[in-house]
Amino acid sequence: MSNKFLNIYPLDLQFHFELKKQISCSQYLTNKTDNYVAFKVKTTNPKKYCVRPNAGVVLPRSSIEVVVTLQAQKEVPADMQCKDKFLFQCVVASPGTNAKEVTREMFSKESRNQVEETKLRVVYVDPPPSPSEKGSLPRAFVSDNINGNASASALIRRLTEEKNSAVQLNKKLQQELDQLRHGSNKSQSGCGIDKRQSGCGILVHIKWYAFARGLRRRTVKEREVAIQI
Repeated sequence: MSNKFLNIYPLDLQFHFELKKQISCSQYLTNKTDNYVAFKVKTTNPKKYCVRPNAGVVLPRSSIEVVVTLQAQKEVPADMQCKDKFLFQCVVASPGTNAKEVTREMFSKESRNQVEETKLRVVYVDPPPSPSEKGSLPRAFVSDNINGNASASALIRRLTEEKNSAVQLNKKLQQELDQLRHGSNKSQSGCGIDKRQSGCGILVHIKWYAFARGLRRRTVKEREVAIQI
């Protein structure tokens, strides 16, 4: 929107809407001429907003801040939409004019002054996150993470117990295997039946030994997977 006298920024009145709380936004008026420029602010809903200042003078090549405050609202508007509008009017004023000398008649048609007008709309936006919310995690994630850690801990304990049992069984089988080998060496001169029985016993213990070794490897691997979880 072009305005011969003032640059108005931003061109929307953006309010970070929150229930039951006053919210303010700022508009900046910059005089781009070498003249004194008087301005006046109007709105379609004057009871809902407070404008400070609502009228004044912007000195040549200077700027002024206008603060618009939205009164506390009891209800959230449908779809966060607002139909309120603002009108910024400005005219060239006499050199040395101050804010107290700005009158309503300066902006009327009867004054024959060149009145520049800029219309602005009101926009509601979501409020920025609070500092505590920025570093926090979603509740669902925290709950799932706690439950997952508890399950992983229980699994690790169970696998540790199985591993310890497998280690003890492995030691026992190793001792029995050593005893069988020692006894086999002493009985080499015995009958063929004793040799076959001794060989069968050694084979059974070797199978048990291999089973225990495999169980130990599987337990350790499952434990590593559980820890990664």
